[in-house]
Amino acid sequence: MSSAARASSEAIVVGAGVVGAAVASALARDGWRVTVLESGFVGGGTTSAGMGHLVAMDDSPAQLALTALSVRLWADLAPELPREVEYRATGTIWVAEDDEQLAGVAARREMYEGAGIRTELLDQSSLAEAEPWLREGLAGGLRIAGDAVVYPPRAALHFVNDAIAHGATLREGTSVERIVAHGVLLADGTVMHADVVVNAAGAHAPELTPGLPIVPRKGHLVITDRYPGVCRHQLVELGYLASAHGMTSESVAFNLQPRATGQLLIGSSRELVGWDARINDRLVRQMLERALSFVPALATTSVIRTWTGFRPATPDKLPLIGPWDPVPGLWIAAGHEGLGITTATGTARILADLVAGRATLVDAAPYAPSRGRGRDGVGTGLRWNDDGGGMALDG
Repeated sequence: MSSAARASSEAIVVGAGVVGAAVASALARDGWRVTVLESGFVGGGTTSAGMGHLVAMDDSPAQLALTALSVRLWADLAPELPREVEYRATGTIWVAEDDEQLAGVAARREMYEGAGIRTELLDQSSLAEAEPWLREGLAGGLRIAGDAVVYPPRAALHFVNDAIAHGATLREGTSVERIVAHGVLLADGTVMHADVVVNAAGAHAPELTPGLPIVPRKGHLVITDRYPGVCRHQLVELGYLASAHGMTSESVAFNLQPRATGQLLIGSSRELVGWDARINDRLVRQMLERALSFVPALATTSVIRTWTGFRPATPDKLPLIGPWDPVPGLWIAAGHEGLGITTATGTARILADLVAGRATLVDAAPYAPSRGRGRDGVGTGLRWNDDGGGMALDG
């Protein structure tokens, strides 16, 4: 459908986190008359609780394709981002604790290079030169210069403002009770109709679209007072993928990010505890101990805040992007877990292309929500199964 043909076509985006906001911007730029419905305020949910890393991740070829595309799109967008978004091309260093981890970097480096991502192998001395505050004795690391960081709430607000500049309407404090064929039922009983409805409600998406294989995965973050110069890159331990993507009941991994304010953001933890938002002091201690084992100088810093958030997790660790055929007119953009900030740009581009019937920049099949349904259109496909030790994919 051409932009001219869409001049009177309506699109509703449910959720104004960074993913929904980016989708709204892409659809509005494509000529849709977009209404964004947000139960709270722009960027106030999971987006506000995230680290804001823009990082290429290689847990699977499909994940690497989406994250690599998204990081490039963020870089293309960087010159027009407001200062408040705090886009900084810090790069990422994946830190190897020992020679065995460093030896394993070769296969990872090959995957990155195959995706067009520039990498640099750091030995012990070059790692110390790049990040002097890391403890002595670390074996080295892999630097990904193209990675960056942003301030997520402001990034979401930028996308919403861009959508509004292209004719969109924002309705904050508006709760959606149910998504129906070509429309939504609001909590006040109002029915809104549209040609296209996008469920971008993050971890709450299954409440509006039953059957989506998404569960909340809780995380903690800690932020310090201002200590400029302690950390130059985003630092992540090479064991992070095992922690982040193994679906155990709880885990921690070292992740340290420098903020534009001079503050340090320390992560990360993961728990499968439903919607329990309470701070788990024991897990936070483990998280901080892990960080201290890499950067001992953190012991002299002052922590000013600790908080939790809920990542929207899927069993195969890939988001749901595409049509949800059981409900006419419904599209899904949810299930990004800890990569929603990174992949907001790629998700928006893919969804806008799919809605318009255009070819996508990467193969969209691995993200199709239909992989979450069996042949009968309801279960038996991609779904969660409680195995007593966490959650597992049940095929």
